[in-house]
Amino acid sequence: MKLMVNGTALDIASARTVQELLGELKLAGKGAIVELNQEILDKSQHAETRLADGDKIEIVHFVGGG
Repeated sequence: MKLMVNGTALDIASARTVQELLGELKLAGKGAIVELNQEILDKSQHAETRLADGDKIEIVHFVGGG
């Protein structure tokens, strides 16, 4: 399945939900905010929201530092 993630085209084979995509991108549990096709998803929706070919996803995650 082809997805546009943060402006980059990715070919994702295994992820079927937003939660699985975050896991594949090593962002699971890191406080990520996800926008799917211009709609911000609540974190409680990540496990149940299915992805489709051509979806556009923006992910913002927080990075600590000093």
